[in-house]
Amino acid sequence: MTQPLRPARLAPGARVAVVAPSGPVPEERLQAGLDVLRGWDLDPVVAPHVLDRHGVFDYLAGADAHRAADLQHAWCDPSVDAVLCARGGYGAQRMVDLLDWDALRAAGPKVFVGFSDITALHEAFATRLGLVTLHGPMAAGIDFLKNARAQEQLKATLFAPETVRTLRSGGRALVPGRARGVTLGGCLALLAAELGTPHARPSAAGGLLCLEDVGEEAYRLDRYLTQLLRAGWLDGVRGVLLGSWEECDAPDRVRALLTDRLGGLGVPVAEEFGFGHCPGALTIPFGVPAELDADAGTLTLDAPALR
Repeated sequence: MTQPLRPARLAPGARVAVVAPSGPVPEERLQAGLDVLRGWDLDPVVAPHVLDRHGVFDYLAGADAHRAADLQHAWCDPSVDAVLCARGGYGAQRMVDLLDWDALRAAGPKVFVGFSDITALHEAFATRLGLVTLHGPMAAGIDFLKNARAQEQLKATLFAPETVRTLRSGGRALVPGRARGVTLGGCLALLAAELGTPHARPSAAGGLLCLEDVGEEAYRLDRYLTQLLRAGWLDGVRGVLLGSWEECDAPDRVRALLTDRLGGLGVPVAEEFGFGHCPGALTIPFGVPAELDADAGTLTLDAPALR
């Protein structure tokens, strides 16, 4: 894997655009998130269609073309330093092919933040733009709005990324060992759904794969992991970091499944790194060379996520 481009860190007064590529956004949560961003001395601007609702499919934040246009315009606006997603849900896959990737590339690197369904966009930004992105809390996310740890760690990553070079696990090594690679990943269901699409990377080879999900029964997690294994997508992966598995069956059952499906890869696997659909979710940069020490429960970045 070649080392992706690192966007510039934010400074006080930076303009950040809030977009909704996926599900509908509750207005009161959006306003609360904007207040947090203003409290960081940022200048948030809301894209025109963030509060839209699709006329037929109420799980979408408006029409595909409008959601894509919001992201496109925000990214290509030279006054915007970062693009923050308002929430996940579902819908990013429906709009990602409507983006003009040549125009996005010409606009240059900037900060991009989101998780969950936004995994589809993390993958596209990696494969099409070669860009470091941030898998982190979203502006209108409940866990972000109510949790100081999530806010503080995202803020530190945005403004002083050298202070968050090491992330620590709260769990144990499912498979011990140390490994080096480039961080990538996101929501397991989305990674499985990306297989065969124009934006999917050919494999996770050379990577430290970060995985999490929410609300999936054990057999569904089994199916996603088995699909990735059968497709050869996990061939050559260097190590695996596991985040949260909220509402995904009993923890011991999920742990047993993850050990069963990932243990045969012969690489370090460490759990409970605190990213994903959980209170106080941490921000993890994707596209950064790093070292995983599964025994110590640490991920140490070779360089700050942002320059």
